[in-house]
Amino acid sequence: MNRPRKLLLVLTLLATPLVAGGFVIQERATRDGVRLFEQVMSVVSDRFVDSVSAGVLYEKAARGLLRELKDPYTELYTPKQLEAFNTTTGGFYGGVGMLIEEQEGSILISKVYPHTPAEEAGILAGDRIIQVDTSSTSGWKIDQVSSRLKGEPGTKVTAKFARPGWTEPITATFTRRVIRIPAVPFTLMLDGKIGYVPINNFNETVSSELAQQLIRLQNEGAKGLVLDLRGNPGGFLDQALEMSNLFLERGREILSVRDRQGVSELHKAERDPIAPKIPMVILTDNFTASASEIVAGALQDHDRALIVGTTSFGKGLVQSVYRLDGGYAIKLTTGKWYTPSGRSIQRERKLADDGQFVEVRPDSLESDSARRARPQYKSDGGRVIFGGGAITPDLIVRPDTLTAAEQKLARTLGAKGQVVYLTLYDYAASLKGKVAPDFAVTKAMTDDVYDRLQKKGVTVDRADWDAAPDYIKRLVDVRISLQAFGDSTAKRREALEDNQLQKALELLRKGQTQRDLFTLASASIARPETKR
Repeated sequence: MNRPRKLLLVLTLLATPLVAGGFVIQERATRDGVRLFEQVMSVVSDRFVDSVSAGVLYEKAARGLLRELKDPYTELYTPKQLEAFNTTTGGFYGGVGMLIEEQEGSILISKVYPHTPAEEAGILAGDRIIQVDTSSTSGWKIDQVSSRLKGEPGTKVTAKFARPGWTEPITATFTRRVIRIPAVPFTLMLDGKIGYVPINNFNETVSSELAQQLIRLQNEGAKGLVLDLRGNPGGFLDQALEMSNLFLERGREILSVRDRQGVSELHKAERDPIAPKIPMVILTDNFTASASEIVAGALQDHDRALIVGTTSFGKGLVQSVYRLDGGYAIKLTTGKWYTPSGRSIQRERKLADDGQFVEVRPDSLESDSARRARPQYKSDGGRVIFGGGAITPDLIVRPDTLTAAEQKLARTLGAKGQVVYLTLYDYAASLKGKVAPDFAVTKAMTDDVYDRLQKKGVTVDRADWDAAPDYIKRLVDVRISLQAFGDSTAKRREALEDNQLQKALELLRKGQTQRDLFTLASASIARPETKR
């Protein structure tokens, strides 16, 4: 798919301006640019206050060139970085078994998977990664920490962790192992015989995992399906194509890739689907990205799924890796993904003054005025769908918002996020084996959590705590459910508070066919009480 330009094409492009009389101008501009670069290099090399080797200067110049392209996905890899990149994108890599997240400028452990090096070393959710090997993680992003922890199975990596209440950091040396975390962690059959399937990522086995679950759910009599792609950052392109093919008829277009010359490469469904008819809703949010947007876009365009939730992230660029001399490589954006109707998935971004990439448009593309300004396309059945970047749901349903009192408490707790996280984790662990799956969070429980937080130095005004009882109960409920019973039970309990999922279930209970879902969604949009 990502091939370097052929020499013949390059020669053809260079020959064209010659006929038009423009070659001399182009040659002069190139010569002047080369002279400018050489002069800058010479002055810096000879006069800069600190001595810098020529090799380092050239590498910095190369990085500056790529940075000035202002593309968030283009970068230069050193030989060591390239090795790490190949390891983490090959589908079979070694890791230590931790799920990490960025919180208040720190990298926090949000989950430790069972039977992994991390669990065996005694690492806990709530621990903060402060060092990997000899490098401090201060200022690092999640992908930097993740790439340093991953590596070839059997190799070792050492990390230091800070734990609330401990005066000294915890040092652990891990031997990396192949960590296989299911892309489909569980499935549920919810009220009305509706199958619920969350997809965490697009790893190398996601389509086969989903296929097995679809067969099982249909055999058990599922009358509808919710595919949850919220929070899914994407992954392997071929898996997005395979997953789409589970629902689309053979020969249907799934995706096209276009380079700067406008040359398209089409990807179509190659096999008969295993779930071609079951009514289906896909849930998306602003963290639904890349491969997950390919699936949502293809199924929306072909009227195979109703999209519910909020607008996706908008990552629709194709990167190619070009190897260079000395073991270096460039990861360069070379094309864009388009849905079958011709919509670009990419949401335009620009480089801000602080070096961060931000949206050119507001984060929300969902207001009536914003949507009217966007290009409109048509699905196979003639429904209006919106272009201009990302996947806009057919039915916008926002998550429940916090009350003013809940927002105030959330800010207070957020200031001590790591301590709060670990306190809830410890409290939930103390109840494992003591509560039933249908437990209810009582005031005595929330009072106990309040006392524990106070002892850990999390100062919360009692009046603020008592003003947000529902928010507190949700925090405690989800942590106890996860710790005591696992993901599926926690989700089943949480489902009642999941505004987007509840809307999907409501539509699927009423609709018998996919066409019914579109009709119901249109009627729901027209009712004033559903506008959020």
